[in-house]
Amino acid sequence: MLPGTLHFFISAIAGFKLASVIHFKQAPMADQFDLECRDVVKKFDAFTAVDSISLTIPKGSFFSILGPSGCGKTTLLRMLAGFQAPTSGDILIKGSSVLGVPPNRRPVNMVFQHLALFPMMNVSENVAYGLKRRGADRATIDKKVSDTLARVGLPDSGPKQISQLSGGQKQRIAIARCLVLEPAVLLLDEPLGALDLKLREHMKVELKQLQHEIGTTFVYITHDQSEALVMSDQVAVMNAGRFEQVGAPQDLYYNPHTAFVAGFVGESNRWKGTVGMTHDDHIVINLPTGGVVLASRKTHPTLAEGQLVDVFVRPEAIAIDGLGKTDNAIAAKVDNVLFNGAASSVQVRDKATGHEMTVALPQTGAFANLKSGDLVNLTWGAEQTRCFVAAQNQEATA
Repeated sequence: MLPGTLHFFISAIAGFKLASVIHFKQAPMADQFDLECRDVVKKFDAFTAVDSISLTIPKGSFFSILGPSGCGKTTLLRMLAGFQAPTSGDILIKGSSVLGVPPNRRPVNMVFQHLALFPMMNVSENVAYGLKRRGADRATIDKKVSDTLARVGLPDSGPKQISQLSGGQKQRIAIARCLVLEPAVLLLDEPLGALDLKLREHMKVELKQLQHEIGTTFVYITHDQSEALVMSDQVAVMNAGRFEQVGAPQDLYYNPHTAFVAGFVGESNRWKGTVGMTHDDHIVINLPTGGVVLASRKTHPTLAEGQLVDVFVRPEAIAIDGLGKTDNAIAAKVDNVLFNGAASSVQVRDKATGHEMTVALPQTGAFANLKSGDLVNLTWGAEQTRCFVAAQNQEATA
C-alpha cells in the first residue's frame, strides 16, 4: 500500500483530533434524518456512475443499497464517506452539508469488506486506535473500549491477538473500532463478502440485532439480496446509477415497481408477451409461442392492448397438481429436481409452448418422490402474475 493511500485509509477508519472539535450547524430536520442525498451526480468524463440520487435515511435505521456490480453503489458510498466528491448535488449528515469536508472530519466511519484490522495490535489496541488519534486520555480510552467491546458481545476479548479470533469475532471487532468513535452513521461496504456461507448467514442475524441494540444508523452496501432483505428497515435497489425503487423489503419483494426489481429481488419465472383482450377481471397476455398467461386487471390498471410486456411469476406462487388457484393452468414435464432442503425446487417445461419454469416445492414431503420425466399440472392465480411495460414501448413513446 502506498504511503499516501495508507495515510488516507487510516484517516477514514480512525478520524483525527480535529473531528472532535468541529461543530455542524443543525437544520430543522436533523433530529429526523441522519443522512440525506439531494440530486447527487457523479461523472467520470462522459460516464455517469451516479445519476441524480436523492434519499433520506431516518435516525437509527438500517438502510441497504442493493445492486449488481457496476451499478454505482460503491461510488455512492465513497461520496458519503468523503473519499470522492460529487459532480453536483448535496450530501447532508445530521442536517448539515458535508461537501468539501474531508473523510476524517465527517461524523461517519466505515467497515471494509476485508476489515483491515491491524495484526500487530491486540483487540483493545485496535478498538482504541481512533481514540488515540483523537488525543483522548487513557481513562476515557479504557472505559470506551471496555463499554464498546461489551456492546458487541466480546467483553473479555481485549487482550487477544487478531489471529486468535474467528471470522465472526473479527467482524464484530471491526464494527467496535468504528462504534467507539460514536459516529452519526456507520457505512458498511459488503462486510460479509469474505465470510463462508454458514458464518455469513449467522452474521446477518447478529448485525441486525446489533444495530437494533445500539441504535446507530447503518448504511449497508451489498449485491446480495438475502443480506439486504433480512437485515434492513429500508432497501434502495440501484441499477445503472439510479434508484429503481426504495422501500421496505416486503414491498420490494411483493410489489416491485419495475421489471428490474422484479427480476433482481428474489427468484422469478420470466417471459415476454403482448397485452391482449380484457376478460372479466383478467388481462390476457399472449406469449410469442402461442401460450397465454392471465394477469389481474386490478393489479395492472394502466396496461393497454397491444403493449409489449415483461411477465414475472414467483416460483413459490405456482402450485403443483391443483393445490392452488387455477386462473392459470399448465401441463408440464419435469426436467430436474433441485433438492436443497427447505429451498428445494423443480425445473419443468411447458408441454404446449416449451417454456422452462422453476417451481418451489412445498415442504410437506408430498413430492419427495418427484423425478425427471414426471408429468405435473401447474396452477397459479392471476394476481400472482406481474407485468411491466417492456423497454421497446418506453423507447417508442419517449
